[in-house]
Amino acid sequence: MSDEYYERLVDKGALVAYLEEHLGEVDDYEIERHQEGHSNETLFVTWGGEDLVIRRPPPGETADTAHDVLREHRVTAALADTDVPVPETKVACDDHDVIGSDFYVMERLEGDVLREDEPNRFADPDHRRRIGEELVDTLAKIHRLDYAEIGLGEFGRPAGYTQRQVDRWGKQLSWAFEVTEDEREVPVLYEVGDWLEANVPEDHPHSLVHGDYKLDNVMFASGTPPELNAVFDWEMATLGDPRADLGWMLSYWRDPKDPAPEIPELVTRFMEREGYPTRVELVDRWEELTGLEFEHERFYRTLAVYKLAGLGEMFFRRHLEGNADNPLYPKMEDRVPALAARAKRILEGDEPL
Repeated sequence: MSDEYYERLVDKGALVAYLEEHLGEVDDYEIERHQEGHSNETLFVTWGGEDLVIRRPPPGETADTAHDVLREHRVTAALADTDVPVPETKVACDDHDVIGSDFYVMERLEGDVLREDEPNRFADPDHRRRIGEELVDTLAKIHRLDYAEIGLGEFGRPAGYTQRQVDRWGKQLSWAFEVTEDEREVPVLYEVGDWLEANVPEDHPHSLVHGDYKLDNVMFASGTPPELNAVFDWEMATLGDPRADLGWMLSYWRDPKDPAPEIPELVTRFMEREGYPTRVELVDRWEELTGLEFEHERFYRTLAVYKLAGLGEMFFRRHLEGNADNPLYPKMEDRVPALAARAKRILEGDEPL
């Protein structure tokens, strides 16, 4: 990362002064940027003897509420006393004079986020099955919560959530296309958007939804058997349709029969190995734990891939505008059309659950 880019990311002097005011002065500290992730920026902070994490939006223009870290802070703090595992939050800041954006500080937990491969300690069919079970069990916990009881009764408008998702991601794509269509067009995404608009379910259950729930947004504690000890990245959380969360999680989960992923940098394949549950098994378990049925599954899986294409196109716009140094972003020129083709396969029934 260049010095110029880091200076755009955070002013160390102002940040240190803020942390001293709110967390107390220390003799030594260290601040570094975490290199994983492709949305909000993550900074690791060693503050005296305490390990912390700072979450802030990426530099440059963003679309609508795609990077609302204060919203992420609110829901994470509300979940502190529930059975949904989250890090402890420390402080949130909306003063842009500190680092040029909103941000919040939370504890840093120990464990493994499963991105590129499984840890050696999990390389066993029983442990692999438990990884999938822990993942879907925790999602079911989120969907079973009494959100009003934990202070989130006004956190969103669950009625009409799914229609608003279709509308919002159409707008996100339009925002990205303002710049990216000068490079190349993706007409299939207009077809997919039209199909989604015509097939939105008339009604759906209401629950707290994470909005970006997938394997690499959770952490597993050290040791065995696998135990999920934290859910991260709540920036898209709201009150809405739990089936949309499930569809999103399934869009990242691999079965052995699947074709190669459209974005191999974001979708790993180790869950194709012996022992990992299939998507159908994950759905069955979610239905049993929540008492809900995964109705309209083709719609929700298509919506998930449509949203993923929207994210990719937003990444591509930021690359073209020079607002990111992430090497993945320029690859979206080809990756997004591939995602559009996958979405069309799902809606046409050519890529079953």
